[in-house]
Amino acid sequence: MDPTSDICRLLAQIYGSRRGAGAAQRILALLERCRVRRPPKVGGPFTEKDVVLITYADTLQRSGEVPLQGLARFASEWLAGVVSTIHLLPFYPWSSDDGFSVVDFFAVDPALGKWSDVRSLHRHFSLMFDFVLNHISAKSAWFAAYLDEAPEFADLAIEVDPDVDLSQVVRPRALPLLTPYAKTSGQTVHVWTTFSEDQIDLNYKSLSVLERMVEVLLFYAEQGADIIRMDAVAYLWKEIGTPCIHLAETHAMVKLFRRILDVVAPGMLLITETNVPHEENIRYFGNNGDEAQLVYNFSLPPLLFHALARGRVEALSQWARKLSTERPGCTFFNFTASHDGIGVRPLEGILPATEIDFLIERVRRCGGRVSERVDTDGARSPYELNITYVDAMKDPNETDDPFHARRFLASQAAALVLPGVPGVYVHSLLGSCNWQQGVADTGRARSINREKLQADRVAAQLQDPGSLRAQIFFPYREMLRIRRAQPAFHPDAGAGVVDLGPRVFAVLRSGGGQKILALTNVSDRPVAVRPADAGLADSLQELISGSCQNSREPLTLAPYQYAWLSGCGAAGCG
Repeated sequence: MDPTSDICRLLAQIYGSRRGAGAAQRILALLERCRVRRPPKVGGPFTEKDVVLITYADTLQRSGEVPLQGLARFASEWLAGVVSTIHLLPFYPWSSDDGFSVVDFFAVDPALGKWSDVRSLHRHFSLMFDFVLNHISAKSAWFAAYLDEAPEFADLAIEVDPDVDLSQVVRPRALPLLTPYAKTSGQTVHVWTTFSEDQIDLNYKSLSVLERMVEVLLFYAEQGADIIRMDAVAYLWKEIGTPCIHLAETHAMVKLFRRILDVVAPGMLLITETNVPHEENIRYFGNNGDEAQLVYNFSLPPLLFHALARGRVEALSQWARKLSTERPGCTFFNFTASHDGIGVRPLEGILPATEIDFLIERVRRCGGRVSERVDTDGARSPYELNITYVDAMKDPNETDDPFHARRFLASQAAALVLPGVPGVYVHSLLGSCNWQQGVADTGRARSINREKLQADRVAAQLQDPGSLRAQIFFPYREMLRIRRAQPAFHPDAGAGVVDLGPRVFAVLRSGGGQKILALTNVSDRPVAVRPADAGLADSLQELISGSCQNSREPLTLAPYQYAWLSGCGAAGCG
């Protein structure tokens, strides 16, 4: 079935035959006017060379410099040949939530630069844009028109009687679900606000809302977006009397946006951001890969944290053995940190409550915070651990932890060897610690991981070999460079977890005529392993150091050492 027919079918499924036909007429007209016609990527959507840097445009600041231009210069100087794609966190005009309360979807925040700066960055890197499709700022012109009761915006928001029972709704925050607003006429209405009173949920039952958001998507395609991140998409469709998360209509909407892109730019990719338990998360690949091509691997960050904190890999290895998309053209987005914290819900069904409590206590001892949500029974429960991943890797029992940088690098090495596309947060790459002043200034726990850095100061710290930044940045960058040259790290290459004891995370990758046994010692003690136990050839090369290894001889991994052993290209090793 061609994409256009699929679009009509999905719209009929979501809105019914009559309204669906009207929606199809509107959407197909938009597609006819769209100026983009981008072909699919040659060789498939992903390769081992794909590495995504996650950053705000203004994370690195320099006086007198436009942030987007400064980012382009930093990336070109420091990350050329290492990073393929830059995820620009929301760079639109905004009113709260560090960009995720968008005032105007079609503009660049003037404080950051212009669309020409975005296009200039795109000349050297692929780009990921945020599609903040669940909500819009209460300060936006759209919401102002809604409050003014302009007919074309009459059904923009979701109005609910505050006496209606909404107890079944899954809540990601410990905040009121409904917020009262006064319309120009004097009428007070309560509108749905899943994330904050400043973030007005959009009413996708309205064909006008759907049409406007499709216009936004097509505009981003025209501006050069290669990947579209569907922010908070799990909450998109609301039906009172249901949990209002992962509804069938929501999955149909993801399929719809996918098919729209298949018409105008089949080379563009969708990634869904759904910070939920693993089995719920991977449903956004859809049936036979007909939803998102990429899904955030949300269980990875807390499980890696747990492995390094406990010095044992059993839970991580058991989970990793089951990792599979089994869908063509789909893969995981493997990240350990982002602008948000470390999700707790993705551990549900994987770790017992006692181990989650252990992680929560460790975060607090390492200077972090714990954010909560309201459960359907009214109780509060942990939702997110707010801490930089660098400081999550500290030993809270050590004032001067000698293994801090090595433990962190071990966590990143373990993430880089899993099948999927790596996502690297700029503060992880730069070795940033908790920004306590930011939390004090904003009153928001998430600020701990969103510090604005002075670029010249960071550059000076990188020139100091004794600084934590230098101890992390240069080995991390080298790992990324080496990884991109290995065909066995292609997202579609074979992968299996090997049991080499409770303290070593061992992954065997094979593809492109190459095998790699990737080993990570997650403990503070040396561990001896025999590579031959993983079935590798006799002669091996350790890709990180360049040294040779005979698979039949024991290999001793120092505390938190990682090693990538290749069974090919090891001429002269014996």
